[in-house]
Amino acid sequence: MSSLSRTAPSEIPQFALYGEQTRADSTEFVHIELIETRSRLHDWHIATHTHPGLFQVLFLFGGEVRASVSGALWECRGPVAITIHPSVAHGFDFSPEAQGYVLTVEQNVVFAVAENHGELYSSLFVQPLAIDLAGLPEVRARLEPLLKNLIAEAAWPQYGHTLMLEWLARSALLLLVRVHAEHRMADRSGRSDFELFSRFRAEVERHFRQQWQIGQYADALRVTPIRLNRLCLKLSGQSAFDLTQDRLMLEACRKLTYVPASIASIAYELGFQDPAYFSRLFKKRIGLTPREFRRHPDQDLTDPAAIQR
Repeated sequence: MSSLSRTAPSEIPQFALYGEQTRADSTEFVHIELIETRSRLHDWHIATHTHPGLFQVLFLFGGEVRASVSGALWECRGPVAITIHPSVAHGFDFSPEAQGYVLTVEQNVVFAVAENHGELYSSLFVQPLAIDLAGLPEVRARLEPLLKNLIAEAAWPQYGHTLMLEWLARSALLLLVRVHAEHRMADRSGRSDFELFSRFRAEVERHFRQQWQIGQYADALRVTPIRLNRLCLKLSGQSAFDLTQDRLMLEACRKLTYVPASIASIAYELGFQDPAYFSRLFKKRIGLTPREFRRHPDQDLTDPAAIQR
């Protein structure tokens, strides 16, 4: 790789996209390109610069990059995502086999969502991050189609073009928010505890319809019910039982919203032998009867507890 140039702060150039002084006249701007598209033109060397008003994420899925970020030198191998705030001076030297994407998002696109969702994306850009994606094939399997769809949408604008670009970009960023949050949780709680908690969540996903008891989950994980419950309280603030019930009610909410089946049929499908008991439990945990819930299609299905609030 070539060496990154050491320019003085007063000499750092400002670009819209690297090498371009202007960009499309749009207050909500989303741009994506392959790493090689611009880097190959510059012999895989992107000199130190900033992008005023533009957040940027480098998704490196293969190869290597030497990144100069606020004067620090990072050497990263894909898969990794590097996040850059508009004010952060940065430059890249890529290996010729580098593969991935560069996503650039105007700050209004990020802030418009943050206003309604508690600074949802702020954790990605408070400081530059190198988010390790190694060992997360399921995340990569979701990220790459989003980025490929962004490339396709950018190449062939159709009706709703701007909105589609925003949705796809926000979805990709939200996946990174989740990964970063899980990394932080693992750092705080200890890797072994976090891995056990992740295994518990995976077991819940597989068996919530059978309404497994906590003892069954504990046996599958080879821990005691007491340890499992303490772990859940430590990492999520909820008991193991409450986590299983929340997952069951989330599925009930989804089916009541999207499946045109009777309430009794949904109850049986979710493992309830008595539909009346299902209705009482749903009312207790959600705050509405199943019938009342069906009349409120605007509820947030990602958080059943929020519906009651």
